[in-house]
Amino acid sequence: MYTEHFGLKDKPFNLVPDPAYLYPSPNHKKALTMLEYGVISHAGFTVVTGEIGAGKTTLIRTLLGKIGDDCVIGLINNTHESFGELMVWVLDALDIQSDATDNAGRYRDYINFVVDQYARGRRVVLIIDEAQNLSVQSLEELRLLSNVNIDSDIFLQLILTGQPELIEKLNRPELEQFAQRIGVEYHLKALSHPETQKYIQHRLNTAGANYTIFTPEACAVIYCHSQGIPRKINNLCDFAMVYAFADDKKVVDVNIVLEMMREKKSTQVIRTIDLDNPEISNVKEWLLEKYNVVI
Repeated sequence: MYTEHFGLKDKPFNLVPDPAYLYPSPNHKKALTMLEYGVISHAGFTVVTGEIGAGKTTLIRTLLGKIGDDCVIGLINNTHESFGELMVWVLDALDIQSDATDNAGRYRDYINFVVDQYARGRRVVLIIDEAQNLSVQSLEELRLLSNVNIDSDIFLQLILTGQPELIEKLNRPELEQFAQRIGVEYHLKALSHPETQKYIQHRLNTAGANYTIFTPEACAVIYCHSQGIPRKINNLCDFAMVYAFADDKKVVDVNIVLEMMREKKSTQVIRTIDLDNPEISNVKEWLLEKYNVVI
């Protein structure tokens, strides 16, 4: 809708995870390095956590493009119990054909597959996104799947990504054996104020921008209302560009963003966030002192 107006080839703030738009902030680079290290070092369990919309799924998509042909990849996105039994999802993710009607038979087919791949010189890497939705029982089932690993021989590697609740679950006493098998772990933090501005410009540049579309103060207001969460930044920036397009403006300034936020608050569709935490308060003071902007 507005891409031609701003001279862009794509929508820069699409909510769909796209590795081409991954912004390599220090935290995201570390998280990706940890994921790669987990695969290369043959870690049995790798766990990466982060807030909703922090970029975990984008990192997984990026990782998939880096894993070599010596690995068989299985990806599970639907982790809620209402979607069925975990073992069924494991077989489906790894494209294992099975006529078994019970978990014992499915487990046997899974073991045969993993052992066969190992004999061919290939490791099986099972990636589970949104793992915080897994029950304690399902997490314990995953641990049992890893029992195929014998001594230094790694037949199966598990990568789990999830929201902070996953950490709470893994710290429960009944999952102590699971936690002890985690070889690599990392928590993905939100972007800082300077990183948010660089993130916005990075995505615009990737989409083909040849000038600065968002002013520094506009980026600062977006940071305050998004708290540095990439998905929230995308949502706010996308709306701000629509507002600028509607007003036939080529630059998204602070007034456009403030108008957008006022209207968003009036709809109550998107919940407003707390603007009083220390880091955001510092940015609010900076906006007031340098630009006389009050949010």
